[in-house]
Amino acid sequence: MSDPLEFHDRALSLGLARVAEQAAIASARLIGRGDEKAADQAAVNAMRTQLNMLDIAGVVVIGEGERDEAPMLYIGEKVGSGKGPAVDIALDPLEGTTLTAKDMPNALTVIAMGPRGSMLHAPDVYMEKLAVGPRLPKNIVSLAMEPAERVRALAGAKGCNAEDITVCVLERPRHDAMVAELRTTGCSIRLIPDGDVAGVIHCAETHTTGIDMYMGLGGAPEGVLAAAALKCMGGQMWGRLMFRNDEERSRASKAGITNFERIYNRDEMVTSDVIFAATGVTDGSVVSGIKREVGYLTTETILMRSKTGSVRRLTYRTPVN
Repeated sequence: MSDPLEFHDRALSLGLARVAEQAAIASARLIGRGDEKAADQAAVNAMRTQLNMLDIAGVVVIGEGERDEAPMLYIGEKVGSGKGPAVDIALDPLEGTTLTAKDMPNALTVIAMGPRGSMLHAPDVYMEKLAVGPRLPKNIVSLAMEPAERVRALAGAKGCNAEDITVCVLERPRHDAMVAELRTTGCSIRLIPDGDVAGVIHCAETHTTGIDMYMGLGGAPEGVLAAAALKCMGGQMWGRLMFRNDEERSRASKAGITNFERIYNRDEMVTSDVIFAATGVTDGSVVSGIKREVGYLTTETILMRSKTGSVRRLTYRTPVN
């Protein structure tokens, strides 16, 4: 008889998919309505309700913020029935609140789960990120390289020209200099308005997304979620926390981080087997968005397990009033 307190990723995976699905369905009525906060709150409420139905002793390690900033799914909140295995939960109930409010592509509900102590407790600060897909030499690129050097190194490893490489970057003023340097290589740049978890995932499916590499500054919590996805799909990722002031350094210290200069690789951000689920809210290149028809909603969820490297795409059709 198996131990009910062990982390059985296979048994928990479908439950995790339901969590992501219900959060997406809850936000569906707010797509294109211009209300970011309402869309996010609907997803948070649904995700928390579903998590508490699972037989886990879960702790949110990547969530909606500190307890004084978020009433639900805050960092440190206990979720689940308390009767099952001790697990870490990393989540973004609605990655792309602006995308949802404006009905723009690539809004997702995202959640990952691993054994207790397996995920980096990343504070809500910036992280410098770099990611590439699977089946490449180890450490073919690094954060120590200049952006143009990374493009040329990746092109060399892939046996192509720099002009054949596409880099995904969040469209932000802080990236203007990096984008200008990337342009000197002749590479293509796909600028995205939000959603850098999806941006990193694109690297793992170059054959369908056309993205070879992701780089730039984004949220550290989203970096851990992206690392969880790449641990399942294959690919390499590196992240370095970036601090703007002493308050952010203090926040990192409270999370147990002592080396502020450390560069984390994928398996240091997520140290054990993990399961990952993401459901499309709006149409995107990772999963399809919610489809409406009279009386029904249909969702698509990507469900992955690092232990087996399995990637499932689940379609869920449910009646609605």
